Amino acid sequence: MFQLFQFKLQYMSLDWRNELSPDSFKEKIYKNLTGISIMRKHIKIGTRGSLLATTQSTWVKNQIEAQHPGVSVELVKIVTKGDKILDVPLAMVGGKGLFVKEIEEALLRKDVDLAVHSMKDVPSELPEELHLGIIPPRENPHDAFIANQFASFGDLPEGATVGTSSLRRRSQLAALRPDLEIVDLRGNLDTRLRKLDEGQFQAIILAAAGLNRLGMSSRATGYFSAKEMLPAVGQGALGIELRKDDDELLAGLSFLNDEKTTVAVAAERSFLSRLEGGCQVPIGAFAEVQNGEVELTGLVASIDGNVVLKESMKGPSDEAQQLGTQLANKLLDMGAREILAEVYGQE
Repeated sequence: MFQLFQFKLQYMSLDWRNELSPDSFKEKIYKNLTGISIMRKHIKIGTRGSLLATTQSTWVKNQIEAQHPGVSVELVKIVTKGDKILDVPLAMVGGKGLFVKEIEEALLRKDVDLAVHSMKDVPSELPEELHLGIIPPRENPHDAFIANQFASFGDLPEGATVGTSSLRRRSQLAALRPDLEIVDLRGNLDTRLRKLDEGQFQAIILAAAGLNRLGMSSRATGYFSAKEMLPAVGQGALGIELRKDDDELLAGLSFLNDEKTTVAVAAERSFLSRLEGGCQVPIGAFAEVQNGEVELTGLVASIDGNVVLKESMKGPSDEAQQLGTQLANKLLDMGAREILAEVYGQE
């Protein structure tokens, strides 16, 4: 009762006709007495317009609306630089954040309340006012091998044409099979599959998570293990980016966060950050969390696959970021600095 009396005195000192609507007055009473904010009634999600991006954002929308009845969620489609440039290999475009920058700008302008990203597209450095507040459970983090005429990667004939847009995949494919012709492949997931079906490639490599989220897992001929092909940093994970000052929304979305995925992604992104890498360089990392420990494997490779530096380290889960930095330093000492300098010099 004393808390309510204090709040009434505070409220009476305000010109409530100008500063508080009846609904916001109720919310302020509720928050004052319980310490808990009422979830806002309408939320805007910034998303790329591709089928995969909108499918991922729709999943987040459905989860929010199920958890918070009465809240409506709207998808706001935003075209990014990476979406506009389709006739040039991503590695030649240069820069970081090709698929997130414009969405982050909308967040900063408060045109949207949150953004849903594929974590493998998110640069290691974010704008000061933003953060990755929520990391939902991870999908399959591995790469999928897709072919219509061959039962496995090993069955591909010498000189077979394999499509991928990733320097990370290109370098590891070249290390596994130097005899293959690896060709750049751009476009959305359905476009890449169509090019395979048209016979432009004998096989293509895609993220398993994208196939699964679109209900296309049957298209996967097989999967690469992490030992065969190390995934991209954050591959298979989603990241929900928010403004740092939006504590209310962060609290309302906390039910979506997965602790193991958060720890794994933190280790991987710390590794990437120390290497000053973006999503279009031959860097891979994959972390697994079990029994309070995180095991992180990291990779830096030359584009031609002639040099592949790969090491693993293990440590406590609450030191995931330090572990990522330590592993990156180890690879830098092994020669990763020279490899990356050459790659960046080609951009």
